Amino acid sequence: MMKKKSIPASKPSLMLFLCQIVSALDVPLDSKLLEELSQPPTITQQSPKDYIVDPRENIVIQCEAKGKPPPSFSWTRNGTHFDIDKDAQVTMKPNSGTLVINIMNGGKAEAYEGVYQCTARNERGAAISNNIVIRPSRSPLWTKEKLEPNHVREGDSLVLHCRPPVGLPPPIIFWMDNAFQRLPQSERVSQGLNGDLYFSNVQPEDTREDYICYARFNHTQTIQQKQPISVKVVSTKPVTERQPVLLTPTGSTSTKVELRGNVLLLECIAAGLPTPVIRWTKEGGELPANRTFFENFKKTLKIIDVSEADSGNYKCTARNVLGSVHHVISVTVKAAPYWITAPRNLVLSPGEDGTLICRANGNPKPSISWLANGVPIAIAPEDPSRKVDGDTIIFSHVQERSSAVYQCNASNEYGYLLANAFVNVLAEPPRILTPANKLYQVIADSPALLDCAYFGSPKPEIEWFKGAKGSILRGNEYIFHDNGTLEIPVAQKDSTGTYTCVARNELGKIQNEVHLEIKDPTMIIKQPEYTVVQRYSQVSFECIIKHDSTLLPTVVWLKDNDELPDDERFLVGKDNLTIMNVTDKDDGTYTCVVNTTLDSVSASAVLTVVAAPPTPAIIYARPNPPFDLELTGQLERSIDLSWTPGDENNSPITNFVIEYEDGLHEPGVWHYQTEVPGTQTTVQLKLSPYVNYSFRVIAVNKIGRSQPSEPSQQYLTKSANPDENPANVQGIGSEPDNLVITWESLTGFQSNGPGLQYKVSWRQKDVDDEWTSVIVANVSKYIVSGTPTFVPYEIKVQALNDLGYAPEPSEVIGHSGEDLPMVAPGNVQVHVINSTLAKVHWDPVPLKTVRGHLQGYKVYYWKVQSLSRRSRRHVEKKILTFRGNKTFGMLPGLEPYSSYKLNVRVVNGKGEGPASPDKVFKTPEGVPSSPSFLKITNPTLDSLTLEWGSPTHPNGVLTSYILKFQPINNTHELGPLVEIRIPANESTLILKNLNYSTRYKFYFNAQTSVGSGSQITEEAVTIMDEAMASRQVDIATQGWFIGLMCAVALLILILLIVCFIRRNKGGKYPVKEKEDAHADPEIQPMKEDDGTFGEYSDAEDHKPLKKGSRTPSDRTVKKEDSDDSLVDYGEGVNGQFNEDGSFIGQYSGKKEKEPAEGNESSEAPSPVNAMNSFV
Repeated sequence: MMKKKSIPASKPSLMLFLCQIVSALDVPLDSKLLEELSQPPTITQQSPKDYIVDPRENIVIQCEAKGKPPPSFSWTRNGTHFDIDKDAQVTMKPNSGTLVINIMNGGKAEAYEGVYQCTARNERGAAISNNIVIRPSRSPLWTKEKLEPNHVREGDSLVLHCRPPVGLPPPIIFWMDNAFQRLPQSERVSQGLNGDLYFSNVQPEDTREDYICYARFNHTQTIQQKQPISVKVVSTKPVTERQPVLLTPTGSTSTKVELRGNVLLLECIAAGLPTPVIRWTKEGGELPANRTFFENFKKTLKIIDVSEADSGNYKCTARNVLGSVHHVISVTVKAAPYWITAPRNLVLSPGEDGTLICRANGNPKPSISWLANGVPIAIAPEDPSRKVDGDTIIFSHVQERSSAVYQCNASNEYGYLLANAFVNVLAEPPRILTPANKLYQVIADSPALLDCAYFGSPKPEIEWFKGAKGSILRGNEYIFHDNGTLEIPVAQKDSTGTYTCVARNELGKIQNEVHLEIKDPTMIIKQPEYTVVQRYSQVSFECIIKHDSTLLPTVVWLKDNDELPDDERFLVGKDNLTIMNVTDKDDGTYTCVVNTTLDSVSASAVLTVVAAPPTPAIIYARPNPPFDLELTGQLERSIDLSWTPGDENNSPITNFVIEYEDGLHEPGVWHYQTEVPGTQTTVQLKLSPYVNYSFRVIAVNKIGRSQPSEPSQQYLTKSANPDENPANVQGIGSEPDNLVITWESLTGFQSNGPGLQYKVSWRQKDVDDEWTSVIVANVSKYIVSGTPTFVPYEIKVQALNDLGYAPEPSEVIGHSGEDLPMVAPGNVQVHVINSTLAKVHWDPVPLKTVRGHLQGYKVYYWKVQSLSRRSRRHVEKKILTFRGNKTFGMLPGLEPYSSYKLNVRVVNGKGEGPASPDKVFKTPEGVPSSPSFLKITNPTLDSLTLEWGSPTHPNGVLTSYILKFQPINNTHELGPLVEIRIPANESTLILKNLNYSTRYKFYFNAQTSVGSGSQITEEAVTIMDEAMASRQVDIATQGWFIGLMCAVALLILILLIVCFIRRNKGGKYPVKEKEDAHADPEIQPMKEDDGTFGEYSDAEDHKPLKKGSRTPSDRTVKKEDSDDSLVDYGEGVNGQFNEDGSFIGQYSGKKEKEPAEGNESSEAPSPVNAMNSFV
């Protein structure tokens, strides 16, 4: 017997894991099943551990949990019970543990500072939240102080202290002037991490009276301002240069402790003149690649996501031309606890064993402690099945009373981790979740997968049987999957039948039947063939198919794997495609694609269109080549060329083309020089220096170009300076620290002389630097190394040769190499527009952090789960790119009633920056798809049984099913429509009190709260009464009935003969003669088609009435009683008389698309129908 552990999800009934269950007992995510199973509480949402609140707004402390039965909630504050009923300002949300503390109606946030903890409890255990520390934010004012003006000599260092008030959280510091403009910062003047403003050396332009330090408290959205500071720079001549001295940190060494995962910031700011340059190194190692950044003009070293490996000594060196100074910072990386193995929920059957494992690491090593239902395990009620062994709890031979919620606490001096994990002991008899009598249809020789989704505790054993009394299935022809699915790898015709799945454990047994039908594969027995046709002819491709008689195939024709052109020349028949009046654009590959609900096949053929044989015409020839080329008037930059034209061959020469060869630089290669009218045989040609010229001439007429003439004699021009500089000069960095300068090299023709070289010059833009230049030869690229990341450069490339330089080149702007963006977009917000469309917004990142050309933003989004199925699947991330500096975008094609995540990243030429934190959003419900099937069985005289499957895509919570049905009479007209609403949890219905021997049409669809989905239709017939059927047959076979019919036929024949004889005699009826005698031109009808007026022909007078028609005695025909029905003129044609559509469908003989009321028929009944009506 073959087995394997898991298979991809092919049907909705796959087994899914619930809440990270790690035992052998899997709980399917079936809504009905989950409503019946007991489950201990699980905390699903809680406020952060360190919760800083706005003192002006109500305090909301979140605590949400789930469980079966639903849990109740309680709170502690500072370790003691918090009785919310005694505090009028505190309320708890209904069916929730979330607290709302009313501050806006007189409460004080400071009165509710403290440590809060939530407990969610039901009969199976208690889960607890983290300790949530509530602190109101603070934004105090600056203390008033008297600030003396700062008088400082030019070249000295200066520190302006900010000393902001202590806030919660700490404020963001920045310096501005009275006009609210940020003060410019540079390598000389910059702000330290403590908010102070440092001057490495002061200059006269630093004199001002409005140095103002601002503190922004983001939590309360307030900004506090320090009193302005005045600085007066005293100029001295000469200014004394100074070697570097560290302003911060002081001394030669210092220490720094940082936590694992945080950002490490080290700072060195130095005084000196000239301004010192800062350089960072790590003693005994390298700075970590991809995690190291330099900020504040390299005065700050930033290492993100630090780990223990980043501990060590970091050295900053400040250097100028007079010397250097350094400082060593000893960094120690500690770690708050982090999970190695967090405990996970455990679902067991009675008598089973299991373990809860809680392993964490940190620096120092954290201690592990256990709680049971929120109580330290040492004082919790005894459980003989439980044994604690350090970071592991071992359960042996558990019973239902062993269910509980356990908490693991891992803590050290830098923090703690708290995890809830429940042990849920369930004793449940087997249940089969796959719908009964489910029908599977499979193409022969394909795999067949028959589902048997099950649940039970202990885990049931699954067995499969075939047929009513078949034996258990075994052998290599079957594969039995752990989730209960039976796989037939190669299904044959004899695999058709009923299969029974049996699930049993010690608490019971249950079985379920499913049905398998094997269908013949679809084949193309006559394929389209490769065809070559002449233009404007006709071509046809055949596509004859063979398919299973129970499957309805659809045939689609494609051209070059796309839809056929919307052209009336393309005619699609039942078994062929015909193209009329073929044109050149019809060239291509034509594919016949045949689809059924179970398989698809295709065949292709190539159509080649060729031109029809040309009509004989007068032959005109191209001209003969010119000859006798002569050079005269030789100068340094020009020469005269003359020639004699060849024979024009009956087509006048329209122009001459002159080409040249440079025998010095490109021998054998001819270039276009100029052209002149066909009446001209001399031309003055402009020449370039340092070229060995030869010329030739080509004659052109309407037929074409002549062969080239023989070359002229050679002429070598003198050398000169280059006339032009290289084109397409660019500066683009390939690495963050270089600038690659490229250009298009001059040709030998453009060099104007020997010794061609290039002078490459560059300097940083907006920086008062001198040009740096280098001369290169035989290259078109030069790399400048050691550049800052992504800064603009002015670039120029000048050509020169042995005789001198080309004219001064123009400057172009380039940029040094890009690096990956530094920060992620912030304030990502999602607005769900409807069930399939959402709009995402984000704040743009600062351009300085892009570190390259901003190309746009990428939004990564993926579906987490369907809210209706609670099923997880393979995460397929989708990416949308929004070009430029856009701050929003639309996310189309979402699935209704689903949970999604997304993040946003900025993109430059180097790549993508870090992702923003994942944003979760949910789409609302939509309308469902049609039910998966509708089957009508067990017909009786007055009842039918309906069975159906739920929609494949419910797109929400199903509220009900809508069934509509109506009878169909023998003329295919529809009777009264009946509507029934069925609960969503039903899958069968018996319709009673129906008419016997009657065909009914059924329309069936599902509904969610949004509306109705698409419908599925089916037809069925109730059983005929056997006695009545025999009576009908007896009447139709009686001799008297046959004789009556023969007499009627003979009478009609005699009447036809009489009419024919009278018409041949040309006579008219008396009424006709009477009308002729008393003719009234205003009332006589006129027949425009045959030109006669007022004549009633015999054929019209004896025309039999159409079926069911009625003509009044005054011979006027009412519109509604007209017998001229479209049914008489075509097969099921829906008459479309008017452009407004008012008569559309009025005369159709058969209505299938929409339900209709009424059962009246305009057709006279047949004898059998008459008997049916009589009975």
